[in-house]
Amino acid sequence: MTDLRETVRQRYAAAALEVTSGGTACCGPAPAEVDFGSALYAAGERAELPADAIAASLGCGNPTAVADLHPGEHVLDLGSGGGIDVLLSARRVGPTGKAYGLDMTDEMLALATANATKAGATNVEFLRGAIEAIPLPAGSVDVVISNCVINLSTDKPAVFAETFRVLKPGGRIGVSDVVADDTLTPAQRAERGDYVGCIAGALSFAEYRAGLETAGFTDVQLTPTHPVADGMHSAIVRATKPA
Repeated sequence: MTDLRETVRQRYAAAALEVTSGGTACCGPAPAEVDFGSALYAAGERAELPADAIAASLGCGNPTAVADLHPGEHVLDLGSGGGIDVLLSARRVGPTGKAYGLDMTDEMLALATANATKAGATNVEFLRGAIEAIPLPAGSVDVVISNCVINLSTDKPAVFAETFRVLKPGGRIGVSDVVADDTLTPAQRAERGDYVGCIAGALSFAEYRAGLETAGFTDVQLTPTHPVADGMHSAIVRATKPA
C-alpha cells in the first residue's frame, strides 16, 4: 500500500510540475478524459481564478457547486491539488470564513500557495498531510469537500473516520468522486482504468454508503452525474455528522 501511495504522489507531483512548466495536468483514463478537469466548472468560475489553478484541475466534478457553502463557514478540501476548489470555497465563505486545503504532495502545495497569492486570497491555508490523518483538531470545520481524491486512498475507512472527526456536530460533506456500479468486482474496476487514473480504487455505491455510515454519518446520498467508464460514474456524495 505504501508503494501505491508513492505512485500516486509521484503522479500528482509530475502533474504540478507540468503546470508550472506551462503545460496542463490531466487525470483519468484516456477514453474519459473529457469528463475530468476544468471543463466541469462554469466559465464564470474559471474566469475568477489564476490560469495555473485551472490548468491543475484534476477532478471529476465540482464539489463547491454542491456543498452549499455559506459566509463564515470553515471548509476543508481533501487532496486540494492546485487549489481550485479551495479558492472557489474561499470566495463563497467570505472574509469571515476560512478554506483549508490538504495535500501530501509538496509540488502541488507550492503551486496552490502561488495560486492563492495570485488570487489575493487571504482566508486560505494549505496543509501538508495525508487525508487518512488530517492535521486539524476535532470539530474544527463545518464542511469537508473533495474532488476525485478519496478513490485514490488505500485506507478509505480511515478517511471517512478522520472526516467525521474534524467536522463539527451538524457538519456535512459534499464530495465528488468516482463510484462503481454494485455489480462490478474490484478486478472488473481495475480492468477499466488504473489506480492513479481514479478508476481502480473506486468503491461501489453500496461500499461507499456502508463506509460513511460505519464512520457515523447519516443522511448519506450518492447521486451519479456522468459516466467516466463502463459501469463507473462521477458521483456527488453528501452526508451529515449528527448534531
